[in-house]
Amino acid sequence: MSQERLLSTVTSVLLMGGFRVSEKFSMRPRSFDMVARKKNVILVIKAVTHIDSVGEDTARDLDHVARYLKGSPLIIGERARDAELERGAVYVRYGIFAISVATLYDAFVEGVPPLVYASPGGLYVNINGDVLRELREKRNLSLGDLGSMLGVSRRTISKYESGMGTTLDVAQKIEEIFDAPLVRAIDLLAYRSIFADEGEAPEESPMGFLERIGVKLHAMHRAPFQALIEISDESILTGYGSSQKVVKRAALIGNISQVTGMHAMCVLTDYHKQKRIGKTLVIGEQRLQTLQDGEELIELVSK
Repeated sequence: MSQERLLSTVTSVLLMGGFRVSEKFSMRPRSFDMVARKKNVILVIKAVTHIDSVGEDTARDLDHVARYLKGSPLIIGERARDAELERGAVYVRYGIFAISVATLYDAFVEGVPPLVYASPGGLYVNINGDVLRELREKRNLSLGDLGSMLGVSRRTISKYESGMGTTLDVAQKIEEIFDAPLVRAIDLLAYRSIFADEGEAPEESPMGFLERIGVKLHAMHRAPFQALIEISDESILTGYGSSQKVVKRAALIGNISQVTGMHAMCVLTDYHKQKRIGKTLVIGEQRLQTLQDGEELIELVSK
């Protein structure tokens, strides 16, 4: 499947699932391709034919954008290594979940979450350890008793009850022994960033002058917007640069801001007035420098 067809298929699935989907982002290189929202759920999506093509730098940027958009990053692909992605299985690239289009459909259209995750050596599932312990104790089975029945050590059973994953075969045997479902579904929205503790590296921003009016400025890389500005509980997706570089992105930034429930602004270095392109405020840098506080900026972008 071509990249364009993959993106179109992902868009169709999300629309079927009741999501509002942004326009596709075509700049290269890019950290994400589209944003989708349904109620309070925001997905920041990277679609690639081969998930191994998502390197650490791209994953870090995808994570960064998703966290500041208050969303969950998700990679949608077709293959990993030399095989197609299994339906109902979750793969991981630098801590970010990667799934097939079919799994996306099952989870967000049919409401059937994936159960299986890929790890070196094969496919695994998570056992509900608390339920396993409760059922084992009701049957008066010791850790060693259950271990003998499964052909594993008592220590391994203890690890299962503490949340360690296991193979599909072992999980099936456990469920047969207790005649009860014990596999825990994987929540695609339960994202835990491996990059969050890195913090933001100090970075000179050409819009650093805005910090004097009490805003927080977060630089964005490989995104249609160069920064996300935070003022109290408001956020502004912001493009910055010359008219030739930025104006063509203004409509897309506005579109993404509508999907995410944020404001949109483009700051131009060679423009001295202000206007609107769709939902996006386009304003000259000099005009922006005359603002006295963050509330004045929010008033401008809200009009």
